[in-house]
Amino acid sequence: MNLYALLKSREQQGRPVRVGVIGAGKFATMFLSQARHTPGMHISAVVDLFPDRACAALQQVGWSSESICTAAAPTAFDHRVYVTDDVSTVLQADRLDVVVEATGDPIAGVHHALLCCDVGINIVMVNVEADVLCGTALAYQARRAGLVYSLAYGDQPALIAEQVDWARAVGLEVVSAGKGTKYLPSYHASTPDTVWEHYGITPSGAAEAGMNPQMFNSFLDGTKSSIEMAAVANATGLKPPRDGLAFPPCGIAELPVKMKPRADGGVLHESGMVEVVSSLNRDGSAIDDDLRWGVYVTFRASSAYVARCFSQYGMNTDSSGQYAALHRPYHLIGLELGISVASVALRGEATASPVAFNGDVIAVAKRDLKSGETLDGEGGYTVWGRIYRAADSIAMGGLPIGLAKDAALVRNLAAGEPVTWTDVRFDMDSEAVRTRREMEQMFGPGRLQIA
Repeated sequence: MNLYALLKSREQQGRPVRVGVIGAGKFATMFLSQARHTPGMHISAVVDLFPDRACAALQQVGWSSESICTAAAPTAFDHRVYVTDDVSTVLQADRLDVVVEATGDPIAGVHHALLCCDVGINIVMVNVEADVLCGTALAYQARRAGLVYSLAYGDQPALIAEQVDWARAVGLEVVSAGKGTKYLPSYHASTPDTVWEHYGITPSGAAEAGMNPQMFNSFLDGTKSSIEMAAVANATGLKPPRDGLAFPPCGIAELPVKMKPRADGGVLHESGMVEVVSSLNRDGSAIDDDLRWGVYVTFRASSAYVARCFSQYGMNTDSSGQYAALHRPYHLIGLELGISVASVALRGEATASPVAFNGDVIAVAKRDLKSGETLDGEGGYTVWGRIYRAADSIAMGGLPIGLAKDAALVRNLAAGEPVTWTDVRFDMDSEAVRTRREMEQMFGPGRLQIA
């Protein structure tokens, strides 16, 4: 509340929130489309491996060529948007208020967040892959530096965390929280070669639209859902399912009926869990009132009086009246990201941030794999990412999906078998691996929590 008033005040003072964006993909472009219309907010710089692509993204959403600067690095940013491929130049040229990390590359994301901690810039981590790989450690480092590390509003994890916070702040017990997606068990084996048939798109049509098959396949094969739910578990303290996400078919009206403990007639092993609901029945037929694009929270009445209030005010409940649900049908990803930027810069508050290491996502073989093969990471041909409780993933020595790209296998794996650290060969002294291993030591089971 009141973010718009705070932004207007900064505009009137001539002190706009200065923002640097790293990565000029779809999410960032959507944010850039709205930032130019947001009072009190200025995009100081956009960094991308391909500056021409960043310039094209800016112009696509209405920035004039005169407002874009691609000259040698300025010592201080002016009213234009400086576009470059040099992250260090942007972070050191002038004090930014917030950096938006939107590369989608977990290794790069960890590096950029650590750089921000070193130079004293707040971080909005769109890169949920990096967050699940090392986010608890990154949030801890940011806090030690007097900075804010935040998940990205508009993306589903932050919206789910917001609903969880709402329920807890009004004294309700959160039973489950999550999102909707399109899911069938066979999708776990999907590859970039098969992804478009599941979306009902031709490969040529997808290529013409500039759609990345590996990225879209990550959404389909269950990896992205696992990553997002691990981020929610770490930001809220909710628990991942012990057996991985179940993706129960569930419409909006059924949320309080199904998304409750089995002991009370639902599908959950216990209360206080994250879970993703499917917009498809297991026979492939569509659910009429699906939540494919939205998020939800279910909660339990604290007393008979509260249950009566649920009924009196038309809440969506189960037959007992004790369990109820709220949902949001859509999320607008980058179009809403300004909420995070403003909240971090003007209030010093994250729109969700890791508080513990509860959830993890481990690489699992999509097919039989041979020693010597190189894993291709999230959404590819070799592995998909499955959510685990962090205690279980650490005990088994599971390899995080964020480190599964370009890792060479040193033994054969059967389809469905989790990949472990000892199954692969790569640089154990790399920054991301070192940060991840430190996070396991500091924030593993029974160890330190941020809050």
